[in-house]
Amino acid sequence: MTDRSLPLHPAQARSSVLATCLLRGAIAAGLGLGALAVLVIMLWISSPYPDSGPGGALRTAASLWLLAHGTHLVRPETLSGTPGSVGLIPLLLVVLPAWLAHRAARDAMLPGEDEADEDGLGPLPSGWAVFWGVTCGYLAIAFATVLYVAAGPLPADPLSAVLHLPFAVGLAAGSGVWAAYGRPLGPWQDRLHDHVRDALLNARTRAATRSAGAAVAALLGGGALLAGAGLAWHLGVAQDAFLRLAEDWSGRFSVLLLGVALVPNAAVWGASYGLGPGFAVGTGAMASPLGVAGAPALPHFPLLAAVPTGGHGSWWNWAAAGVPLVAGVVLARFIARVAVAEGWGLRDTARAALLGAVLCGCALASLAAMADGPLGTGALVELGPVWWRTGGAALLWAAVVGVPGALALRGWRMRGASVARRSVRGRVGRVFAWRPRRKPVAPVAEAAGPAHDYDFAPVGEGGLWHEDGARKARWAALKEASGGLMADIPGDLAGAGPADSSPPRPIPPQHDAALPSGDSARDPAPPLPAWAEGVGRDFLERMGIDAGQAPGGAPAPRREPAPQQEPEVQQESATQPESASQPEPAPQSEPAPPQGPAGEPDPVREFAPAPEPGLESRSHPDPVRESAPEFGSRPDRDPDGAKAPRPPAD
Repeated sequence: MTDRSLPLHPAQARSSVLATCLLRGAIAAGLGLGALAVLVIMLWISSPYPDSGPGGALRTAASLWLLAHGTHLVRPETLSGTPGSVGLIPLLLVVLPAWLAHRAARDAMLPGEDEADEDGLGPLPSGWAVFWGVTCGYLAIAFATVLYVAAGPLPADPLSAVLHLPFAVGLAAGSGVWAAYGRPLGPWQDRLHDHVRDALLNARTRAATRSAGAAVAALLGGGALLAGAGLAWHLGVAQDAFLRLAEDWSGRFSVLLLGVALVPNAAVWGASYGLGPGFAVGTGAMASPLGVAGAPALPHFPLLAAVPTGGHGSWWNWAAAGVPLVAGVVLARFIARVAVAEGWGLRDTARAALLGAVLCGCALASLAAMADGPLGTGALVELGPVWWRTGGAALLWAAVVGVPGALALRGWRMRGASVARRSVRGRVGRVFAWRPRRKPVAPVAEAAGPAHDYDFAPVGEGGLWHEDGARKARWAALKEASGGLMADIPGDLAGAGPADSSPPRPIPPQHDAALPSGDSARDPAPPLPAWAEGVGRDFLERMGIDAGQAPGGAPAPRREPAPQQEPEVQQESATQPESASQPEPAPQSEPAPPQGPAGEPDPVREFAPAPEPGLESRSHPDPVRESAPEFGSRPDRDPDGAKAPRPPAD
């Protein structure tokens, strides 16, 4: 469909999907048949003595392709004259046709690269349409092949073709559709009862399925090992049969390819032998670890040389019992690992192991049914393991070994895990025993005051700015910046809090009585003037400034400010006691210090020491006055305190 094409009608779209699926199924069948035909034609071309023409070779390849699908072939030319049946399927030949049918159905459910880029995609094909389309397309080529091989040396049995071909093709196509849907369990799980669904679709079922698969793989591996050991034990017999069947290299290569295709069959036969039932080596003859019963009738084929011969089994025949033991241990190990991880009890673990044993028996029975079959008439009618005996033996071995083994491994793993935790804890404790133990940290008491943000800390009375620590820190920073010129923090400032605006309280009378009398008695210190209240008496004494004098050296004039302007200063002057012993200083000729606003002393020069007499006439400037920054000076005032004239307004 292109961008300019019209959308298809739903009926036309369904017919198009069905046609595509039919074509995919036919292509899958043709690819499998063509691959096998190419191999047979190459061997026919390389053979120095061909028995027939290319038509016979192509019909032989088609017969082998039908045999890979489970269809029995008919051998008309026998020594007895009675047509014989060939139904022993080389399991390795089944892989290619099954994979092609599976992939055809899976790809039919998925859009192609060109179709995925188009915007006008129709409805996606349904699973049933794809299943029937691929199956019918594949079966059309298969039944045409049945008609084609009817005139060949190995024609197909029509009844067997009708029974086996649809089953094999439908199973492969159905698995492809299921894989395209993401391998769901289907809508049937919604129709089940809750208890049944929980019993079938839970972790125990998944663990049993995986453990059964692992046990089947162990059985097949052990069976292949037994077959290889038997073939190596009878290597001379196998070599003699190989040389007798063919004399040229092309024929021997054909025999070798047929032997490789029968290797999976040999693994299943070996697994059945290790389980105990053994396998049939002719009508009324069985080969098992107990020995060979009856008269075996085996053709001269190299792979069949591995079949043990002897009336009674030897010690190495009994050693084959190790194969099911290993399979049971593998099943128990898988179940025990999941049981420990999921925290199952003994009952759940035993149920999972028993379910795994049942699944293992079913799988072995199916493989045994595929691996056996007739090779002719008479004694060769029965050849291979009996499916129900092999499946029953696998179930018995897996249950007897797997269930107790799973319980034992579960207990050992849980005990080992606890011991390992204790041992690891002890080792870690011994390694770090030299380290001092940490004492428990005392709980931190909550702060008495509220927490403040740094940028929004209160700066008024009672704030962080007026704390002693903050004052000391600021003073230390100033001292460090000055290079050590500043003195240590005064005692008054170290313990001073925020400035108190209330007037000083008078000394109570009972404290006056305790003071010493006479000459040794000291008069109380005069109160600090208003310009020195924020500095402190100790700081003024360190700087050489008298609290009773003005900053310029002249005695501070006693001023009685108006009550309405400075009520606090008036109250302070009223409450301070007058000292009779201190004479009032005589006025000096020097001018009064410059005054600030509202008659207050200039805060710039109040800390400067008084000038020495006779130094006023020096020409060089006073370094103290120049170095001290005039924080209180204003540009609109002259140094004498008078207000500077302003420029006339326009």
